[in-house]
Amino acid sequence: MSQRFTVCKSAGARRPSDIQGEVNQLFEGDEPPTSRGGAEGEDAAGTEVVVVLKGDSIPKESSPFINSSDAAAEKSQQYDGKNMALFEEEMDTSPMVSSLLSSLANYSNLPQGSKEHEEAENNEAESSRKKPVKAPQLGTLMGVYMPCIQNIFGVILFLRMTWLVGIGGVVGTFIIVFMCCTTTMLTAISMSAIATNGVVPAGGAYYMISRSLGPEFGGAVGICFYLGTTYAGAMYILGAIELLLIYIVPQAAIFPLEGLEGAEAEAALLNNMRVYGTILLTSMATVVFVGVKYVNKLALVFLACVILSILAVYAGVIKTGIDAPDFPVCLLGNRTLVSKNFDVCAKTVETANGTVTTQLWRMFCDSPLLNATCDRYFTSNNVTKIQGIPGITSGILAENMFPIYYEKGDLIARNNMDSVEDPDDPLTNANRYVLADIASFFTLLVGIYFPSVTGIMAGSNRSGDLKDAQKSIPIGTIAAITTTSFVYMSSVILFGACIEGVVLRDKFGEGVHGNLVIGTLAWPSPWVIVIGSFFSTCGAGLQSLTGAPRLMQAIAKDGIVPALRIFGHAKANGEPTWSLLLTACICESGILIASLDAVAPILSMFFLMCYMFVNLACALQTLLRTPNWRPRFKFYHWALSFLGMSLCLTLMFICSWYYAIVAMVIAGSIYKYIEFAGAEKEWGDGIRGLSLSAARYALMRLEEGPPHTKNWRPQLLTLVSTDAEQNVEQPRLLSLTNQLKAGKGLTIVGTALVGTFLENHEQTQRAEQALRKLMETEKVKGFCQVTVSSNLRDATSHLLQASGLGGLKHNAVLVSWPRNWRQGDEHQAWRNFVELVRETTAADLAMLVPKNISAFPSNGERFTEGHIDVWWIVHDGGMLMLLPFLLRQHKVWRKCKMRIFTVAQLDDNSIQMKKDLTTFLYHLRIEAMVEVVEMHDSDISAYTYEKTLVMEQRSQMLKQIKMTKNEREREIQSITDSSRGSIRRKNPAAVTTQLSVTEDPPEASKEEKPEEEVQLIHDSTTPASPATPATPLTPTEGAKSPGEQVQMTWTEKCDGEPAKPPGAATPEGIKDFFNMKPEWENLNQSNVRRMHTALRLNEVIIKKSSEAKLVLLNMPGPPRNRTGDENYMEFLEVLTDGLNRVLLVRGGGREVITIYS
Repeated sequence: MSQRFTVCKSAGARRPSDIQGEVNQLFEGDEPPTSRGGAEGEDAAGTEVVVVLKGDSIPKESSPFINSSDAAAEKSQQYDGKNMALFEEEMDTSPMVSSLLSSLANYSNLPQGSKEHEEAENNEAESSRKKPVKAPQLGTLMGVYMPCIQNIFGVILFLRMTWLVGIGGVVGTFIIVFMCCTTTMLTAISMSAIATNGVVPAGGAYYMISRSLGPEFGGAVGICFYLGTTYAGAMYILGAIELLLIYIVPQAAIFPLEGLEGAEAEAALLNNMRVYGTILLTSMATVVFVGVKYVNKLALVFLACVILSILAVYAGVIKTGIDAPDFPVCLLGNRTLVSKNFDVCAKTVETANGTVTTQLWRMFCDSPLLNATCDRYFTSNNVTKIQGIPGITSGILAENMFPIYYEKGDLIARNNMDSVEDPDDPLTNANRYVLADIASFFTLLVGIYFPSVTGIMAGSNRSGDLKDAQKSIPIGTIAAITTTSFVYMSSVILFGACIEGVVLRDKFGEGVHGNLVIGTLAWPSPWVIVIGSFFSTCGAGLQSLTGAPRLMQAIAKDGIVPALRIFGHAKANGEPTWSLLLTACICESGILIASLDAVAPILSMFFLMCYMFVNLACALQTLLRTPNWRPRFKFYHWALSFLGMSLCLTLMFICSWYYAIVAMVIAGSIYKYIEFAGAEKEWGDGIRGLSLSAARYALMRLEEGPPHTKNWRPQLLTLVSTDAEQNVEQPRLLSLTNQLKAGKGLTIVGTALVGTFLENHEQTQRAEQALRKLMETEKVKGFCQVTVSSNLRDATSHLLQASGLGGLKHNAVLVSWPRNWRQGDEHQAWRNFVELVRETTAADLAMLVPKNISAFPSNGERFTEGHIDVWWIVHDGGMLMLLPFLLRQHKVWRKCKMRIFTVAQLDDNSIQMKKDLTTFLYHLRIEAMVEVVEMHDSDISAYTYEKTLVMEQRSQMLKQIKMTKNEREREIQSITDSSRGSIRRKNPAAVTTQLSVTEDPPEASKEEKPEEEVQLIHDSTTPASPATPATPLTPTEGAKSPGEQVQMTWTEKCDGEPAKPPGAATPEGIKDFFNMKPEWENLNQSNVRRMHTALRLNEVIIKKSSEAKLVLLNMPGPPRNRTGDENYMEFLEVLTDGLNRVLLVRGGGREVITIYS
């Protein structure tokens, strides 16, 4: 059962520390010092402490100082000693912070309410717990920067970059590169915000989008990302085969190209790509299946190949400025000739025997003789040899500035050279010239280039292996994009400045003896590029075949696409066998296309769609301002995210409008499949009909289940009271509501009226208008509701139960602390308050109770400095962490800093607690100073016993409220007799005190009484509490006013002057002191422990937070029975005594804050 207690310090009461010092000295036989008076005594006066607790009324200890009971020892282990007895009944649902911090800091083994977390959803976590987890060691360089570099630099740079510069020109290609790099940079900024908004397990973009935009979007984009990664594997494999068959071992072709022209030669090349691509795919899939660890070990080797190749290109560029290499290109007129069929770039050569024709002559003439019949174009034009790489100082950049697009089969010709040709002559000997293999245009170049900037997710995919993911992911990813963007942009300019235009446009290097064009620029040898790029493309293909199956496995394990569940199965070692098989089959479809230029736009679509939704997720989270949106990375803005999203959408349609439509149809189909049912159409009132349909649909969707922890925000039901004129009595309550609504969400302002609706209809309307007017003044966006019932208790209960609609209901109640609750005529107000606390607990609603609400700031005020202090005693879902964050979003509290205090008990390691709490806050992305307060002293002071005795005597008197006059007199006489007998037994020499019932003083004197006086004023009777047993009173002193009687303690005389206890300095005095102990033992020991908790906590809170602008602390629960309600209120008063602004917080039984993204 539970109890509530109220403790009040009277005007003459002294500090607990003073009384404790006297007790210690009495035990040692010394004379206690004279109590300090003056200002300090006044400081102690008039303070009140409020503590809320749950506990039964069964004594748990056999002695007030020594806990000798085994059962009590067990209980004390649960609530960590008497210091936390106030919260002992809630330990099963709200564990002590000290016992929870270690597991929270390691974001594992979270309490019951956090089962929404992704790790708890996975039933297979049990098997993984058995294996020791190695601490992640990767830093920014090796964990993020290098993997991103490896993934971004790839096949396009080596095989197509020079061709892109030649076709698009330096200006056009630079625009393409800048646009694509800007898109990935903006996406990386959005991704950094999402990735640092909590712990992101492996899964990269899929995990981030699905947890930000929901399973429908997440599933659709996750599958698109998977398809993009799979087709990227196909592109890398095709690139590797192109390098192998054209540049490394052309003789290995199964379908020989010799003697074939046009379509036949193209078909043979494609067939070779298909055969070898399938063989290489099978080999790679086998390697991945057998052991993925070998792939990871080889990753550094492949990365070294990429870096060496790029360095070789830059070295070659520098060398061209010093000594240009000899790479001749043979032109006939202005047409580029295929160099593999001749050895000398001339029609004839002079020898000692005269003029001799060359192999080139024989290619265009019907005989080697000088009088042979030759091709007309050959006869009309001269053969010219030019340098393919004139060097960076040659000024060739000006010729390569602008684009030259070709149709398929067009001749690759030099623009600034004259040639003699008849437009009517048909093209003959076409296989002797370098021809355009595909039609080229700007949008095609964008589609081919974009895959070279993908790979920015490599860092976020490895977040589980990073030492500090929230620091490494933004820095590493943005640094990698900056590096690669610089390399790409500088490459565009350097290629245009060093290489002849006809060589740049020669895709396969046919005019430079079959060399890789970028290889001709490299130093010291073209083979550095050829071999390096081959291994890097093979490594990238292996990485794709390793990552894509795991992504599919993650999607399948989430269960959002039922048809894919089979792909969630894995081998005993966790390798996704079925997913690997599916990936290989899809990859084979890309290889059967056989053209690198045709596959690149396909994967561009899927990656662009993925990046588009990453930007959308960041923009929506920023605009919606969800409470969980607290990225550690601060350099983001919704406008940048929208710009990135727009660029992605634009690039999709620029690359290929029909591929873009196909990709959207695929994503849309998956979305609808996951969703199963969409909003029904309603064609009534135009936009309003659509709005009604959307609202109804949204409400129906909200009904499907409770929101995820990340989406939790306080949906407030603010309960206010009105005066006789229906004006709101606590306007500052709405100011606080506005300040808490940085998390947006639902707000309902409600009030209750007494009577019947028919008779009070006009008052109801007036109250509603008053609420609306005040809501407009305080800028509170929400709804107001007025309920009428026969009594306030029922009306408030109806508000609590009936407010909201469907899933759009409140999850937290904001109500102010009942003022002047001790006054007799206000007894119903605090009873209503306690019942409200019970009802919110039963309804699993959170509860916020501001005390001294009139002292809270208005919306126009600004705190320029100060602290918001959080006293985190028990973990009840994280409300205490979330509320200061929300308050600091408002301009009133923005400049305040957050401090978090937690309490360490005797057995706690306070240093480790501080480390764990700091780690936990770091993962929560909340900036706060952390302090662990040690409360090791569990000895209960005499001051505590005295206050508990006064409280229990007052509780007995409160029972008189509902008694008849005769019953009341009998009860008072019984208390008086019991008290008199007890004092006679303990101190026979002392004069007993009669408990008198006096008339109620006039109203003026009632107002002058301090609120903290322990007085009951009700029904014109004021039964005063008897003095404590150790207080000897003379008959004259006994006639003093009841207020003075109450103030008398065993340490004071009747006139309030300090005095030592009689005989304290003698052995008899010490004996008399111990004679008081049985009287204390008659007290309810649960009440004593709870009072001890309230006093000790209040003492440390006052010490640390007396200057704080706001103090938030856990609000203990009410007693389960109703016998101790007044004690519950008294404990809350004791706990918050001396604090200016207090917000008591009670969780709703679920996690409201998470470390996860």
